[in-house]
Amino acid sequence: MISLPKNKPLMWRLCWTIAAGTVLLFWAVDVLTKRTEHRMSYIAEEYQQELLNMGQTAESILVNDGEQALARWLQALQEEEQTWAAVVSSQVIPLANGYLSDQFKEGFRLGRSVEWKIHLYFKENPIMDITFEGGEFSERNLHFLIQLPQRMRPGAYLQYTHLLLQIALPLILLTAVALVLYRHVMLPLQQLERATRQFSKGNYEVRVKSFLGTRNDELSALAETFDAMTAKIGSLILTQRQLIADLSHELRTPLARIDMAVDCIEHGIKTEESMQRLKKESITMRQLVEDTLTLAWLENEKPRLNEEEVDLIELLELLVEDAQFEYPDRRIDIHFPESIILPSSSHRALAQALENIIRNALKYTPAGGVVTVQVASDQDAVTVEIQDQGPGVPEQYCEDIFQPFFRVEKSRSEQQMHDPSAEKPGGFGLGLALARRQIEAVGGSIEAGNVPEGGLMMRIQLPR
Repeated sequence: MISLPKNKPLMWRLCWTIAAGTVLLFWAVDVLTKRTEHRMSYIAEEYQQELLNMGQTAESILVNDGEQALARWLQALQEEEQTWAAVVSSQVIPLANGYLSDQFKEGFRLGRSVEWKIHLYFKENPIMDITFEGGEFSERNLHFLIQLPQRMRPGAYLQYTHLLLQIALPLILLTAVALVLYRHVMLPLQQLERATRQFSKGNYEVRVKSFLGTRNDELSALAETFDAMTAKIGSLILTQRQLIADLSHELRTPLARIDMAVDCIEHGIKTEESMQRLKKESITMRQLVEDTLTLAWLENEKPRLNEEEVDLIELLELLVEDAQFEYPDRRIDIHFPESIILPSSSHRALAQALENIIRNALKYTPAGGVVTVQVASDQDAVTVEIQDQGPGVPEQYCEDIFQPFFRVEKSRSEQQMHDPSAEKPGGFGLGLALARRQIEAVGGSIEAGNVPEGGLMMRIQLPR
């Protein structure tokens, strides 16, 4: 059984257009052929009048000059027109007590009237009949008969007309249908071609769907896919450009320090201190490059890291233990259930993301402060909340802090003015950006918000 494709409006539109065009073609050819043949089946009016004049002339010669003169005229007429002509008498006698009606008597002819249709497909020309009006020969029912001269035969251009109707008309109609189909299909493709050319020249904001109006078919779906592609690629290109620009900017400072340290070593100035500076800046640059490459991979590939089973509580306990060792002057309060298993996640991505967030909270919490890590779960998701006691972030920047190389040092470092012992935040602004991409890669989400009692809370939701 043949199954018809569904949800293919363009295909059905093309099919209906071709079907309608084909039906219109056959209808037009049939109607025009019939009408043309009908109109061409009648003797031209000037020839009709000429035949009537011949009949009147024959009658006038017979009445005025006699049969001998009529015979000479008929002979001359036949030679001139290359046809047959005669004047005959008719008498119709009814049998079986029948009678002839007036209608029959008025319309009775031995040949065809000049007003009748001529069969164009008959090879022989018909016999035309011009009945004498009457006079002294009225009782003899005289008729002027002539085989229609070839020059008067209608339909002389019938063959050319058939060629026109059978070739030219179909060609015109099919060309019109082809143009309709071409415009319907090619206009969106031309818009797509122009948009592609503009996109290749660097116009990443170009879109196609808006030019197609309310159209809803396969080509509009292609336009939507193209728009989604250009939006994604354009965003990736702009992100990569910004990432490269930010990376080059961030590398200038450690490179300048390395140059200074190398210069000091060459001149024997603070050699040991300069060597330590070289090691530190080398580690900083390596970490910066690695984080940037990881971020670029996550941005470009949008991977789904969900092939591992992860014990979230065990992972958080290890991270909290390491962080507490690194920041002994801060306290970490934890509120965990006994165990939460994530069946589809990534140990590495989740560990890096949570570690970045916990370390970030400890970094901005002053000495003696508390960082709270709380975990709650339901049937659908697990919620992890990490709250610090730092200065928080201005509300307008709560989303921007997840952008690469974005830092709100002024607002986040106000504590330095009141607490000289507080650690300088430092960093390159990649930690939260990486954390968000890694959490999204395992199917989760993260958002930031200030808490009324002071500090910043990171709320992470992970799928069960």
